[in-house]
Amino acid sequence: MTGPQASLKRQLRPHRPKHFALVLALCLGLLVLCAVASLVFGSRLVSFHELIDGLFRRDVDSYGAHVVRKRITRTVFGLCGGAALGVSGALMQAVTRNPIADPSILGVNTGASLFVVCGLAFLHISTANQYIWLALAGAALTALFVFGIGSMGRGGATPIKLVLAGAATSAALSSLVTAIMIPRSYVMDQFRFWQVGSVGSASWSGMATFAPFLVVGTALAVITAPALNALALGDEVATGQGVRTGALRLVAALAGVLLCGATTALAGPIGFVGLLATHVVRLALGPDLRFVIPLSAIAGAIILTIADVCGRLIGSPGEVEVGVVTAFIGAPILILLAMKTKVRSL
Repeated sequence: MTGPQASLKRQLRPHRPKHFALVLALCLGLLVLCAVASLVFGSRLVSFHELIDGLFRRDVDSYGAHVVRKRITRTVFGLCGGAALGVSGALMQAVTRNPIADPSILGVNTGASLFVVCGLAFLHISTANQYIWLALAGAALTALFVFGIGSMGRGGATPIKLVLAGAATSAALSSLVTAIMIPRSYVMDQFRFWQVGSVGSASWSGMATFAPFLVVGTALAVITAPALNALALGDEVATGQGVRTGALRLVAALAGVLLCGATTALAGPIGFVGLLATHVVRLALGPDLRFVIPLSAIAGAIILTIADVCGRLIGSPGEVEVGVVTAFIGAPILILLAMKTKVRSL
């Protein structure tokens, strides 16, 4: 094998980042701790014996064991949803070559929200399966629209133009959501709890609907990771190395929309998880997407689960929705990243 294909093969040969094993071990350890914390903490604190009873002793019928079993679904969905958002954020940053790209920043979450509220108002949807398909359609169309607007004019789809297009689109779609809800109080009652973003309403039937999208989206992300590394060098360089940039962007964007749209359908528009997870992983391991994508999945699961636990502790005996917690943490970090990016561009 010679020429561009040989060059691409040499470049895409895995080189494990420094401290990869240590970072992976720490992430897996944190993941286990977060899962345990999600089962233990809440409006009622669960003891160690109750935790063991709830997980491993089905014959035990105590109240504490029942609490643990009720929290298992929430914990599993928090981990899976966080992983999906982490991978989606990494993909969107790679496709747009924008370090502050995120489903919430690019308006994808708002597009999913608009389609869901239209379904509630005009189609009277009520099941997780209906939510998912509408949210996916809204997320996909919004992503295409934002990328199309951001690609107009000189210079093509620059990072700043994509963020501006996403912000403008998100504002416009939010206005449409409000206009649809205001005259329909029954829609507002249903939508306002979903809109905040929460993993508390997760169910096993919803998880069964969500799982195929998680598997397919993650598989596409892992498969496209080597070529996305080449894309990071620029379209001309990637094309010279045999990468079909248009098809690559389409497949990677599709994977990101599947992951983001399916999670948004069940949990609501939770922002900043993908942004935070990807940046933390890049700081620890560098930019190689073959390692960034799987570690972003773990980091996203950790972030969303921690945010959910914090929301339960802060709002006890009720809870603060996880979307509020992630926004409270993520907004200042986004401002710092945007300032840093602006300075670099100057």
